[in-house]
Amino acid sequence: MTLIVGLTGGIGSGKSTVGQYFVDLGIDVIDTDVIARMLTEPGGLAINSIKNSFGQAMIAADGSLNREKMRNLIFSDNNYKLALENILHPLILTETLQQIRKALSPYIIIAIPLLFETNDYDKIIQRTLVIDCEEKQQILRTMERSKLSEDQVKAIIATQISRTHRLQKADDIIVNNLDIAYLKAQVAQLHRKYISLS
Repeated sequence: MTLIVGLTGGIGSGKSTVGQYFVDLGIDVIDTDVIARMLTEPGGLAINSIKNSFGQAMIAADGSLNREKMRNLIFSDNNYKLALENILHPLILTETLQQIRKALSPYIIIAIPLLFETNDYDKIIQRTLVIDCEEKQQILRTMERSKLSEDQVKAIIATQISRTHRLQKADDIIVNNLDIAYLKAQVAQLHRKYISLS
């Protein structure tokens, strides 16, 4: 059986960057955030269920999910967050399993931002890789990338598992607080390790 690694980390930790480095090394990386976006695009598999559960107001003019409105709603009430997860998570898992079946690389990486907050992937993943950085870097990177305020980013961080808890649960850790060369060197080292494990 192919080795499957779950890649996770807090918002703004550099999961996408690390995922891309593994892709550059010829590894199949399945990104659950990309799948979630695909499901909530115009005509996406989740759109009708979201419309039925949350109303037309949550659907943008182009037929996609209105992300800003939904973000504000789910951060105002955890019940809405759970309702959205109940729609999206099973669909994301189904698509992930389909992509695993098509993968051809010696091992597979699945990028899952909320890996430790859900148990959907417990039976699939054999190792966990956490991308870690200082919280102030997380905040700055996310504000720069997503044009969110500091308070909005802190609110998102507050809904995620604590950094300490995440590090305790990790099999492997990449520290992303220095330069690109340092980051790439860690990826290359883990790549060799995963090749030998698989």
